[in-house]
Amino acid sequence: MLTIIEKVLFLQDVDIFEHTSTEDLSHIAAITEELTFSAEHTIFKEGDPADSMYLITDGQIKITRQGQTVMLASTKDVFGTWALFDDEPRLVTAETVQESHLLRIDRDDFYDLLSDHINITQGVLKMLSKRLRRLVS
Repeated sequence: MLTIIEKVLFLQDVDIFEHTSTEDLSHIAAITEELTFSAEHTIFKEGDPADSMYLITDGQIKITRQGQTVMLASTKDVFGTWALFDDEPRLVTAETVQESHLLRIDRDDFYDLLSDHINITQGVLKMLSKRLRRLVS
């Protein structure tokens, strides 16, 4: 199990939180759930309800859409991000390639946190804006 400090140090290197202060990262770290999955475990499937985001602390995750590999995510990558902001069903399937250790952030817990910490909201929105700009440029 990771301590809050270890989670904060990990979150500091995750791009979606690059504009988030260390203090605010400690609040995020407090709502994460640690998960371990064996190889070839399906974390979620296309069409499943989207209710959480995942951060890879160790391992590799294959993201597929309609059976085609979209990306291979590994340590410090994030997937399922849109689930925090949109309650539409999942558009992809996520499956472990090898044993993987993840941090899960539940949407409801994240919303509760955002309601009390506007700085987190601003930091995450900055990063999402950067991602969208990269997609259209």
